[in-house]
Amino acid sequence: MADEGIEKLIRPELVNFGGYAASKSPETLKDKVEVPLEGIIKLDANENPYGCSPGVNRALADYRDISIYPDSGQTELRKQLQGYTGVPVEHIVAAAGSDQLIDLILRLFITPGDEVINCIPTFAMFHFFIELNRGTPVAVRRDKDFNVNVTAVKKAITERTKLILLATPNNPTGTITPREDILEILDTGLPVVIDEAYFEFTGETVAPLVDKYKNLMVLRTFSKWAGLAGLRIGYGMFPAKIADYLMRIKEPYCVNVAALVAVRETLEDIDALMKRVKTIIDERERLYSSLQEIDWLKPYPSKANFILCSVLKGSAKKLQQNLEDRGILVRHFDQPLLRDSIRISIGRAEENDILLETLNELEEGLDG
Repeated sequence: MADEGIEKLIRPELVNFGGYAASKSPETLKDKVEVPLEGIIKLDANENPYGCSPGVNRALADYRDISIYPDSGQTELRKQLQGYTGVPVEHIVAAAGSDQLIDLILRLFITPGDEVINCIPTFAMFHFFIELNRGTPVAVRRDKDFNVNVTAVKKAITERTKLILLATPNNPTGTITPREDILEILDTGLPVVIDEAYFEFTGETVAPLVDKYKNLMVLRTFSKWAGLAGLRIGYGMFPAKIADYLMRIKEPYCVNVAALVAVRETLEDIDALMKRVKTIIDERERLYSSLQEIDWLKPYPSKANFILCSVLKGSAKKLQQNLEDRGILVRHFDQPLLRDSIRISIGRAEENDILLETLNELEEGLDG
């Protein structure tokens, strides 16, 4: 078949599907920016700047069973996650990142045309997977401080509503959804997904309620606090019946052996890793205070490992490009409710200092 005819066989709604704008890898900037590759400061994907536990690298170097498929039932992994979370094994399912669990949940609940309530602005992968799974996204705007409007959420519910998605702390705004608001939304009886990707930076969770609420699903990841973003490992806590369905429909070997080894070593080094989390939190507060002193930026308080800023002078896109040209990667947004905004991941102290110095140098020439 000629190339120009292949689109006739593609799902119509995917012909113009835009996909997801992922963060940049430093390697793509080699010889394109003013600094060498090793000098690039990556503050655009909310990764842990301190990396993983040293035990992970040692264990992976010594691992000898890469030729063997991992346990599809995730037996040991789920036991380890039970020990970490306090949630019983039968409620836990792991996957290749919490992204994969979002996809699986939508596959489980959504048929074409079903509505999914999404509290914007929020994690862009929510919208991505709603559309990919032929759902209809129903956008409910957060208020001016990026808090969830519970009344608006409840008013948006129709006979076609199948699912409500919430992230707390919310990405990219860093805001928390109070427990009482979550409980009020759960009381609607609809399935509710609470994405707690940044849980370790707050300690606030509704995970212990998955046995009480038959419509509650809680997602977490090892990408942020544990420095395992490159190994793609996340997990969720669900009512036992939903967990059973997800275990049936997931890919058999969705968590690879390297990730299994890394989780084991991570959970044996929690104290050291949580000290790094505390360092990131301290740096977040220091950076926030310093950004407040830049009169053309408006930083928003955050409970995650990043800070959202409105750019009050010039364009966020131009600022992002100017920073990139100097080897500093940040994320920029130019959409409703996030017009001319950037999101800055918290780096090491020295990286944050370079960022602040560069921002002060760039103040001139931001117009346009």
